[in-house]
Amino acid sequence: MTTIRVTWTDLVEDALLGTNRRPSPDLLDRAAAATLARRGGLRPAPAPPLPVPAPQDDRPPLPEAAARRLAALLAENSSELLPQWLATARARGFAAPAELLPALLDTARQRSDLRGDAVAVAGPRGRWLAALNPEWRYVLRIAAPQSDATPSAPAAAAVPPDPPNPDAVWQEGLFAERVTHLTRLRRVDPAAGLTLLRSTWATERAEDRLLFLDALQDGLCLEDEPFLEAALSDRAKNVRATAAELLSTLPGSALATRMAERVRHSVAVGPDGALEVEPPSACDASMQRDGIAATSPTGRGDRAFWLGEIVAAAPLSCWSALIDAAGTTTATSTGTSTPAPDPERSGTTSTPEQILDRAAAPQWSDELREGWARAAVRQHDAAWARALLAEHPDGAVGRAVPGGAPSRLLSVLPGAERASWTARFVARQGLADAFQLLVTCAAPWPEDLSGAVLDALAKAADAGSYPWSHSGVLGVAERSLPCSAAARIDELAAGASSAWAEVLTRLSSTLRTREAMLAELA
Repeated sequence: MTTIRVTWTDLVEDALLGTNRRPSPDLLDRAAAATLARRGGLRPAPAPPLPVPAPQDDRPPLPEAAARRLAALLAENSSELLPQWLATARARGFAAPAELLPALLDTARQRSDLRGDAVAVAGPRGRWLAALNPEWRYVLRIAAPQSDATPSAPAAAAVPPDPPNPDAVWQEGLFAERVTHLTRLRRVDPAAGLTLLRSTWATERAEDRLLFLDALQDGLCLEDEPFLEAALSDRAKNVRATAAELLSTLPGSALATRMAERVRHSVAVGPDGALEVEPPSACDASMQRDGIAATSPTGRGDRAFWLGEIVAAAPLSCWSALIDAAGTTTATSTGTSTPAPDPERSGTTSTPEQILDRAAAPQWSDELREGWARAAVRQHDAAWARALLAEHPDGAVGRAVPGGAPSRLLSVLPGAERASWTARFVARQGLADAFQLLVTCAAPWPEDLSGAVLDALAKAADAGSYPWSHSGVLGVAERSLPCSAAARIDELAAGASSAWAEVLTRLSSTLRTREAMLAELA
């Protein structure tokens, strides 16, 4: 009997042509037999070398209860508690258990907000693992904490604590990683960050240039001005606008000087000391180059829009200079007038409160105040922010807070003052517009703010409102209320409707869990 040898190529050709065109009895059986024969005749490849042993981690291990908590938080991927747990564990110098490192690195891969703390808690062993798994490559792009930046010599050969090229992430990383890298570099060496951005600026996409430019806020100084001035001529409109906004935060920049000159052409001090406003009648080419759109994109009149843009970009110091240099006369109660004090002789300048008083006339007043509010935020001027917020004590209803919600103005104030203003706002206005204010206040909230929020929650529950309409506030409260507030929340839940009782009980439970979590890390 003659045996016909069938090659693997023959079987593949039969399968591709189909048995209707080329009869091939028992094709699948013969393919299975051929597969077994191929595998049976395969010689084993040489075993790969074993990885270098993991480096030693000399940090104290997590307490047993804290390790169990971390395992539970990673399994749940807790959005509220895991960030605080990682930040606290990092601050207290604990090392994550080796058996939890894969889950920790996987979680941080999915949530970029956790990466800094997660990599620090994972330590040198986490970096060792990351070198063995391409999915954890992000770990090697994050600068090693000082505690594990110099591993033992054998481990260093396998897992360098930083990329061999310090700027490798800039050339090879994902976009988010490049932005993070640039931001971190600007915080420690602004000049080096600017040099790095210059090196690839011409080849970056417009949308990438926009966010890279925004990263220059960290460490922004007059040394950045030539680069930003050049960006005013960028082909992308949003890039030009961002460059103009950054330059407006530098009071000594040429753009700020040009805007101050435009203020002097548009605003004068009248005989009675009030500000008299005549906005520009056209938007010339120089205004457009400085980031002012030729037509209003907001639905407001063009002149009102141009005025607001000029005021927002001008240095706030130009207003006191304008008023103090005017040498105006002030009306007395008898109808006569006396010369205003000469600032050169008195050594004083007009305060933000005094300047606001001069802009009381209804025409253009809103545009001035909104522009001042934006300028106060850009220039981080607490005195102006305080004066603008003082026109709306405790969030009183009346004239709208300039620039919209007061959260941006509050962000300029010191933390304690911010929390105090927010507490008064919540006490008077309730929770409906409080979310953006509450997220500006550092956790844990002080007693006055915590009390105001709990009182407002009690009123909302008594009024029969739906608890999910306050879901944002409740989420912030879970991570910001002091743990000691749990007892009072239990009291509120006891007298609330079933829907509110469920929400308040969950809030109380979260606070107690957070208290236990922090105690385990003590």
